[in-house]
Amino acid sequence: MSTVVETVTTIVTPILEAQNFELVEVEFVKEGKSWFLRVFIDKEGGIDIEECAFVSEQLSDKLDACDPDPIPQAYFLEVSSPGAERPLKKEEDYHRAVGEYIHLSLYQPVEGEKQFEGFLQSFDEEQLVIKIRIKTREKELTIERKNIAKARLAIQF
Repeated sequence: MSTVVETVTTIVTPILEAQNFELVEVEFVKEGKSWFLRVFIDKEGGIDIEECAFVSEQLSDKLDACDPDPIPQAYFLEVSSPGAERPLKKEEDYHRAVGEYIHLSLYQPVEGEKQFEGFLQSFDEEQLVIKIRIKTREKELTIERKNIAKARLAIQF
């Protein structure tokens, strides 16, 4: 599966760069009996459905032209926006998210919890600081980056 993701990333990157779009994530997953190739794209101000359709057509044509076929099994291609809960993967994602409300899932518990939501205060290569609310008080937590399983923007309720 990782070779599919790497191959698709290599193929889709020039398509996106030509349009000044950003590649957020590529995933190739099996759900039930079906395989899905999902490509999440974005740009300043957000991506619209026509832009997703354009990238989908371009990518589909490029994949069809590959010999040998990099994805021999049947699959569904989905090109879309990452949405309001965009994943934080790259350094620039974290830079944009400073001051934003985020959700963290951890490998190992911190203070007895493996999930936190709060405002990203700062980060560096080793750790990040998130301000969380516990009932009526706020607290800053420092979390090691190697302990972060998933990070994404979140919607505050």
